[in-house]
Amino acid sequence: MITPPRKRIETLPHQPTRVTAIYPGSFDPITNGHLDLIQRGSRLFDRLIVSILWNDAKEPLFSVEERIEMLREVVGVYPNVEVDSFHGLLVDHASAHSATVLLRGIRAISDYEYELQMALMNRRLRPAIETVFMMANEAYSFISSRLVKEVFSLGGDISGLVPPTVEARLQRRLAKVV
Repeated sequence: MITPPRKRIETLPHQPTRVTAIYPGSFDPITNGHLDLIQRGSRLFDRLIVSILWNDAKEPLFSVEERIEMLREVVGVYPNVEVDSFHGLLVDHASAHSATVLLRGIRAISDYEYELQMALMNRRLRPAIETVFMMANEAYSFISSRLVKEVFSLGGDISGLVPPTVEARLQRRLAKVV
C-alpha cells in the first residue's frame, strides 16, 4: 500500500508576543473577589490594566479618583498591573492601550448571561480583541461591591471581603454619612 506524501505545513518562526489585558469594572469599592482576579490575571498576562468605567448613570459611593487611589494601594505589589479609567466604549479604550484581551470575572450563571452578551457585542465591534472569562474563586463567588456596601451600611462585618485599607475607607465614609 502506497501512502501519499504528507503535505508539509509551513510555520512561521514563533515570536513571543506581549499580551496586554484590560480588566474593566466599577470597583466601587474593590473587593477581595476583584483582587483575586487581578492577582490571577497578573500571572496570565504580561500587562494587566485595571480600568474604572466612568458611568454617569450610577451614583457611586466613591469618586473615580478615590477608586483609583484604593486600587493603586492594593495592586502596587504586582509590577505588571496598572490602574486607569475610561469613558465610552471598552473596545476603544482597549485599542488605545494595544490590549488584545478583556478579562471578565464570572461568579454565577446569572453573570455569564450578561457577560456573554457584552463579549459578543465587543467581538462584533472589535473582532481582534478576545474576552477571557475567569471563574471566581469559590471563597469570593458571592461577593459584589453592591452587597458589601449594603451589608456594611447595615452594620455587618465585611472583614475578609475587602482589603483592610478599603474597609477603613468605608468606615470613614460611613462616619461622614451618619
